[in-house]
Amino acid sequence: MPNYRFTTVDVFTDQRFGGNPLAVFTDANGMADGEMQSLATEFNLSETTFVLPPRDPTHTARVRIFNRTHEMPFAGHPTVGTAFALARMASGDAEIFEFEVLAGLVAVRIERDADGILRGATIDAPQPLLLGPQISPESIAGCIGLDTADIIVAAHPPVEASVGNTYVITEVSETALSRAVPDVSAFRRLLERSPALNGRFSLYLYSRDGNAIDARMFAPLVGTFEDPATGSAATPLAALLLSLSSKESEDFVVRQGVHMGRPSLMRVTAHRAQDVIRASVGGTCIPVLQGEAML
Repeated sequence: MPNYRFTTVDVFTDQRFGGNPLAVFTDANGMADGEMQSLATEFNLSETTFVLPPRDPTHTARVRIFNRTHEMPFAGHPTVGTAFALARMASGDAEIFEFEVLAGLVAVRIERDADGILRGATIDAPQPLLLGPQISPESIAGCIGLDTADIIVAAHPPVEASVGNTYVITEVSETALSRAVPDVSAFRRLLERSPALNGRFSLYLYSRDGNAIDARMFAPLVGTFEDPATGSAATPLAALLLSLSSKESEDFVVRQGVHMGRPSLMRVTAHRAQDVIRASVGGTCIPVLQGEAML
C-alpha cells in the first residue's frame, strides 16, 4: 500500500485558519488520475494539487490541480500555495519556479521578508486576457438572489473572462455584495441555456472603491458554494479593468472570504504586453497540517 505525503497551507493570509486552505501532495509520482480525483474529493477543499516531475527538465515541476469534481487548467491559490510548500522543502533559496499546468507555463516568484524568511509567492497567469460572452444582468441577479438594479453595468456588463480559467465577472454595489446568496437551480438553468459558456459557470462578484476591491466567488455546480480566495478570478478581473482604461499597468488589492470568516488578501497587477493584457497575483501563506494518504 503506497503512502503519499501531503501538507496543507492557508493561502493569501498570514493568519492560520484564514485565507483559502490547500492540500499539496509534494511527490505524487506514481499516483493514478482517479486516485488524484478521489483524494481531492476526500479533502473537500476548493482545490488539491499534485506535484510531478516536469516534462521539460528545465522547469521546476508539473502541477496538476483538482477541485472536488474535475481537473482544472489553472488556479491561483493552488499555484501560490504549491510554490510555498515546495520552497519550504527546498535546500537552497530558489527565487523563481516554473510550473507546467494544463493551461500552460506559470512563472512563480518566491517572496521572503527582509530577514530572508519565506512568506509567500507571486505568480504570472499563464494566458493573456480572453473575453467571452456577455450575460444579462437579469440572469446574474436571479442566480444570486439580487435585484437587477444591484448589478452595475456602467463599466462593463457581466462578462466571461479568463487568463487560464474562466469566470463570469460582475460588478455589484457594496451592499449587494454582502447580500448575495447563490441559487444552485438558477445557476444550472443559466448554464443549460448558455451554450457559449461551454459547460462551465463560475461567478465572480466584486465591488470597487478605486483600486481597493472586495469580491466573492461562487461555483456551486462544481461543489464550491463559495470560495475564500480565487487568484484565477482576481487576475482576469484586474486585466479586464485595465482593458477599460488607457493605462499601461495597474495594481489592485483584492479582499475576499470576509463573508465566510476566512479573510483573504490578494495583490493583483495587470499590464499591457504588446497587443495583449497579462496579470499576476501574489500573497502570503502559512503552513497548517502534514500527513500521509494511504492508497
